[in-house]
Amino acid sequence: MNRVLAHTGARYPIVQAPMGWIARSTLASAVSRAGGLGIIETSSGETANCQREITAMVATGMPFGVNLPIRFLKDDAMLRFVCESGIRFVTTSAGSPAKFIAPLKAAGIVVYHAVPTLETALKCVDAGVDGLVVEGGEGGGFKNPEEVSTLVLLQAIRERVEVPLIAAGGIVDGRGMAAAFALGAEGIQMGTRFVASAESPVHGHYKQAIVSAEITGTWMLNTKSTPCIRALKTDFTRTIHDAGLMQPDTFTGIQQVYFGGDMNAAPALAGQSAGLIHAVKPVQQIIDETVAEFHAISARMGAMAAAQQFG
Repeated sequence: MNRVLAHTGARYPIVQAPMGWIARSTLASAVSRAGGLGIIETSSGETANCQREITAMVATGMPFGVNLPIRFLKDDAMLRFVCESGIRFVTTSAGSPAKFIAPLKAAGIVVYHAVPTLETALKCVDAGVDGLVVEGGEGGGFKNPEEVSTLVLLQAIRERVEVPLIAAGGIVDGRGMAAAFALGAEGIQMGTRFVASAESPVHGHYKQAIVSAEITGTWMLNTKSTPCIRALKTDFTRTIHDAGLMQPDTFTGIQQVYFGGDMNAAPALAGQSAGLIHAVKPVQQIIDETVAEFHAISARMGAMAAAQQFG
């Protein structure tokens, strides 16, 4: 039995990443309807709006989850709301989940924590999380400045822990999903791929920038400070890259990027997987193609194993 499916109630072990302002009910419901697991973000800090989005998802009756980014929560209002809303699955991130685990589990909620390092993974397992989202350095958004790829990080963590793992970073299709499962994952999380979906609420300019990006089309920025981020190469991010540091007001115009289409109003967050995305597609098509390709690759690998051959 796939433990991620058991924990989430989704049909497929494909999770949508909790991108700030983007991961709300329009996108999350499309993902859940297509058989994946939609996630509602709370990193935007818009507590009332996020609570309305959670309520809207509860009303659909479909499986979904909520992300609680510990460092960015102003108080315990969102934690209390989540515990009282009948939610089944939560991911935590950006800080230690230790103080969150007891109240979440008391509410009957399964807790996975997003980890960028082996050390953090071990601490979270000791703290009692039910699973881990293993985030490689290829992924977009906030990252660990000491980059470790998903390929390496998954192996390192699976070697040391028994809890279920969801692989994140660099995955956009069934090939990436099959590779992640071969390394010990039981699920995948996709962010950039779903940003460039038909149901994503972001401006068409942002989607097209992802589709047009090359494999080398992102930069790791602010690596000598915090937060470190991965974003698309633009005139705006070139200034940060050349300076080596971000200014305090760097994200002031982030909603103008997302919803106004101004790609130089703030960093346009995206993973290296942007270079693997060649078209904006409906969420249903993305998930159907991913699942079909995953099973085709698994069948081919299984046939090789059965025949004790390599091709």
